[in-house]
Formats: sequence, structure tokens, C-alpha cells
Amino acid sequence: MSSDTIFALASGSARAAIAVMRLSGPASGSAIASLCQGRLPPPRVASFRRLRAPDGEVLDQALVLWFPGPATETGEDAAELHLHGSRPVIEAVSDLLVEAGLRPAEPGEFTKRAFLNGKIDLVQAEAVHDLVFAETEAQRRQAMRQMEGELGALYHDWSDRVRTILAFQEALIDFPDEDLPPEVEAQLLDTLSTVRSEIQAHLDDAQRGEKLREGLFFAITGAPNVGKSTLINALSQRDVAIVSDIPGTTRDALESRVILGGVPVTLVDTAGLRDTTDAIEAEGVRRARAKADAADLVICLVEAGGPAPDDLPATHLLVANKADLGAAGPDGALRVSAKTGLGMADLRARLAKVATDLTQAAGPPPLTRARHRAALLAAATHLDDAEQASLPELRGEDLRLAMRALGRITGAVSVDDILDVVFSAFCIGK
Repeated sequence: MSSDTIFALASGSARAAIAVMRLSGPASGSAIASLCQGRLPPPRVASFRRLRAPDGEVLDQALVLWFPGPATETGEDAAELHLHGSRPVIEAVSDLLVEAGLRPAEPGEFTKRAFLNGKIDLVQAEAVHDLVFAETEAQRRQAMRQMEGELGALYHDWSDRVRTILAFQEALIDFPDEDLPPEVEAQLLDTLSTVRSEIQAHLDDAQRGEKLREGLFFAITGAPNVGKSTLINALSQRDVAIVSDIPGTTRDALESRVILGGVPVTLVDTAGLRDTTDAIEAEGVRRARAKADAADLVICLVEAGGPAPDDLPATHLLVANKADLGAAGPDGALRVSAKTGLGMADLRARLAKVATDLTQAAGPPPLTRARHRAALLAAATHLDDAEQASLPELRGEDLRLAMRALGRITGAVSVDDILDVVFSAFCIGK
């Protein structure tokens, strides 16, 4: 439990009818009682109170909620003030809380205290951040599964099983003369192999969870004047790029964030691909090729009636623009007119399907962060080394290292070096 008490506006800084002020820490009760002139509300009951300054002046009429710890979100004494949302009211109440010895909370400090007090694990804490910043329904569902503990339960299960394996291994090391049954080591190795395979299967997920959380990148490429800028404007439903009949107008990569199939997608309009002696345009072409190489999908745009590129990779979608002019083909291309809207509904549906195929995951909740992936890769490596170890002492050490790697994900081992990184991305009041 922390010795100091924090407070923050949890409802945001914009003007609103109601502003929610959160408090957490040992002085929460006394601070509320002081504002209510000694009348502390009943626990967990929303009570109407007049909040007063020490001289008796009424600052606001508010709903006050008092939550004695440890059965609270943070594990500490906590309270909420539902104030009227004007800036003078918020500032006056904040000033009195500071005078009472409370301090403004740092970003993510409420959730950090919940983690440090054992209310949630580190995976759930990260899910709180993901839920607050979710842009789509699919991201909300993924964050909720993680926040409700499904992902953490999976990692805790692997850690518990590795701990059991290590216990058996220590028994084999400490009691070599006890004639332990040979099936003990056989069962140990079998369980070790099973856990390692499960972790590897979890890693081999094509980064679906991370892609959903961070969003996908779709690059639009093609020769000059095939309509790339018109297409990104049509898909974005706003003017992102300048449209001109002059070849080489787009010289840098222009980006637009859209939602396709419930997945955030960044569309990238690139410079026309052609040989050029213009240094600036040549740099744009180089950047266009780099964007295409890094994209989750490349929308390869050609003119209807024109030839298709040779050996189109599977990560490319061939789209024939200017279909309103009557030309056909090329074979296998999706015919559209970005200018008139012809075929655009079919293109959006195709792009939405690609987006969902790249991010949907069946079964256990997917990996959502590079931090998790790095720790799981380390755990899998240590388990593989343990399986191949020639000496029982070496196997025991590799098992300990694997267990520590798994513990770093959930915060079950010392994680002081990563806590500030995790919680610094949170908003104030969460």
C-alpha cells in the first residue's frame, strides 16, 4: 500500500455536465470527510453532499462515493466525487485536496497501484490501456478478453507447469540415490516438450493480435497517373492527396487512417513507380518501394485495359482503375472507378476481408505486444535448451530461466525496469 494519497480527474478535461474526480490512498476518507464537513457517506453508496471550503462556503453540490480498502480497484481506500464539470469547480476542489496533503496522480498511477497491490497482473494492466484507446469494436473485444484475465491465465498456467517440472527436476538432483522411478524423468521431459510446443504455437500466430492493436498498413502503388491519389481520397472519403493529370504529382508517401472490417488501417498513397532523372521524384519512388515492402497488403493499381504486372506476389491485390471508360481486364483484377464510384463497394468489401483475415484469431487470446513476444521467445529457447541439456543441473537452470521469462510478462518476478515504460503511456486518472 502507498503512504501517499493521489487524485485525478478521470472524465477528461473537456467541458461536460459531470466531472469525475478519483482519489486513492490512506487519506481518501479524511479528505472526503473534510469536504463534506465531517459527514462521510456510507461505504459504496452514492450520496448527495454539499462540498464546502474550510470557511463554510459551498463549492458544489455533488455525488460522493466512499470505498474503504482493500476491496477496491486499487486495493487502497478510495473515493469518487461526481462534480459539476465547470473549470472553477474542478480547480477549487483540486486546490482543497492539495491543501489536505493529497497530490495529483501521475499517468497510469491508479492502474499501477492496482497492479502493485495484487488486484491485476501486468497483462491486465496493459489491457486497460488498450481498452481506453481502442478505436474499433474488434480492438475493444481483444482488450476485454485480455483485461478479464484470459491471456494472463494462459501465461500463469505455463509458468505453473514449468514450476512443477522444475520441482521434479530438483528432486532428481537432490536425491540421486533414492531410486526414484524412471518414469519421473520421462514424465518431466514429456510435460516440458508439451509446454514448449504450446508456447511455440502461440508465437506462430502471424502477429494477429499485435496487428489488430496497432493497425495494418495498406500501400497503394502503381505507375504515374493510374489514379492512386483519387483512390485514396475515395477510400478515405476526404481529400488526402492532390489529384492532377500531371505525372509525378505525388512525390512523398501520404497516409490516411480508415476502418476496414473493424480493423484500423493506414492507407499509404505513394509516388508513381517509373524510371526518372528527377532527384526528388526518384526519392519518392524509393520510398514507395520501401512502403510496399513493409505493407501488410499492396494495392497494385493499373489502368483498365492495361497490362498486369509480372509475377504479382500473394500480398498484392490487383485493382484496375478507370473502369468507367469501358476497358476490360486485366485478368484477375478488381475493376473500379475511383472517380465515379463504380466497383468501390466491392473493393471496400475485399479490403475489409483482408483486414479481418490478417487479424482474427480463433482459440486462446492472441499476443498483443512485442514485450510479450520477446519474453515468450526467451522462454521457448530456455525450454528447448532444457530439453536438450546433458546434465540435470543445466536443465534445472534453463527451467529457472524459462520461468523467469514467463514471470516477466505477468509481473510475477521483479519488473521495476519495465513498469515506468508500461504505465507512462496511460492517461491521467487511469
